[in-house]
Amino acid sequence: MKILCLLALLCAPFISRSQYLADNNAPKDIQKLFLAGEKAQRSGDLQLAIDLFEQVLRTDPDHVNAYLQRGWSYIMDKQYESAVRDFGHAIELEPENHYAYISRASANNRLERFKDAVVDLDRVIAMDPKNEEAYNNRGWSRKGLGDLPAACKDWRTSQRLGNAEAKIILSNTRCK
Repeated sequence: MKILCLLALLCAPFISRSQYLADNNAPKDIQKLFLAGEKAQRSGDLQLAIDLFEQVLRTDPDHVNAYLQRGWSYIMDKQYESAVRDFGHAIELEPENHYAYISRASANNRLERFKDAVVDLDRVIAMDPKNEEAYNNRGWSRKGLGDLPAACKDWRTSQRLGNAEAKIILSNTRCK
């Protein structure tokens, strides 16, 4: 009995340390998976990126950046419906995340759902009236809806706020 007690006392620190390490390695593993997903995305291996972000989300279903990056992987892979869903999940988790709305609008533009894109971009502009990217992208959405005067107005605002792309767009469109 004394030997068992002594063994239990000697092993207890190792067991708790082992459990401690296992518990504390999970976030590092998630971070490694996430960074590997970003690397795969940058290298163009989109299916691998999607799979890695999926693994992150299985472990941490509230990982907003994994939804955002997987959404962009879907866009790059022309899986726009899946991108819209992922950006929607990110918005559910962080309703004030401008990037999630802009990203969902981008996917909706590619699906030619210009009205849905305008709604998301209006939301960003309401939250951040100086968001040059939102104005620029809303210009594209409004152009898709056939409203060139409104598109030109958005591109002018985007340019005034510092968006260099808007200047190029304005010089290549029929904006007056």
